[in-house]
Amino acid sequence: MFKALIKKAQLFANDEAGATAVEYGIMVALISAVIIGTVTILGSKMQAAFQAIVSGLG
Repeated sequence: MFKALIKKAQLFANDEAGATAVEYGIMVALISAVIIGTVTILGSKMQAAFQAIVSGLG
């Protein structure tokens, strides 16, 4: 009984599936932050460019 408990504790300690999921979650969050920042910056520049085109046409 005691050996089985130690074996299960060792298997739990060596299991890296949870850590991998956390790492992927952090990577997704960072990628999302970069995408949101890029869209925000380019969005305002694109709006200014289109406004200049509209002003030039009018």
